[in-house]
Amino acid sequence: MDRAAKAELVTSLHGVFKDAGAVVVAHYAGMTVAQMTDYRKRMAEAGGKVKVAKNKLAQLALKDTDAAGISGLFKGQTVIAYSKDPIAAARIAIKYAKDNDKLVILGGSMGKTVLDAKGVKALADLPSLDELRAKLIGLLNAPATKIARTVKEPGGKLARVIQAKAGQGG
Repeated sequence: MDRAAKAELVTSLHGVFKDAGAVVVAHYAGMTVAQMTDYRKRMAEAGGKVKVAKNKLAQLALKDTDAAGISGLFKGQTVIAYSKDPIAAARIAIKYAKDNDKLVILGGSMGKTVLDAKGVKALADLPSLDELRAKLIGLLNAPATKIARTVKEPGGKLARVIQAKAGQGG
C-alpha cells in the first residue's frame, strides 16, 4: 500500500470513528472468506459495515475522535464493525460471535464511552430504537384506552339498568 492510499484510508477511518454510533473491535483469526462475507452481509442488513484495517492505521485514525480510548484494542488480526445505530453493530457482532467461535469480541466504543467485551454484550442486549418506540407508543396508548372505556362505561351501566327495569315491568 503506497503512502497516498494509506493517508486516504486513515482519513476514511477517521470519519468512521467520528460519525459512528458504536464501533466494535474483534479478532477474526481463522475465519474463512465465506464466513467474513457472511458477517459483512449480516452487518449490512442491519445498517452497519465491517472493515479490516491495519492496526497502526486504525490507531492513527482514532486520534482526535471520541473513540480514541479503544486504540489499545488494535493488536493482532482485528476487524471493526460500526453503525450509526449504537445497538445494531453490537447486536450483530455478538450474535455472529455466538455462532462462530473464530470471531472474538475485544471491546468497542459508543461515543466517548469505551466498552469491554461485556459492555458490548450489554449494549447488544438493549432494545433497538424501533422496539423502544413501539413500547413508548403502547404506554401512551394504554391510558387513552382506559379513559375511553371509563367514559363509555356509565352509559353502558345506565342502559343495563333501563333494560332490567323494562324486563321487570313487562
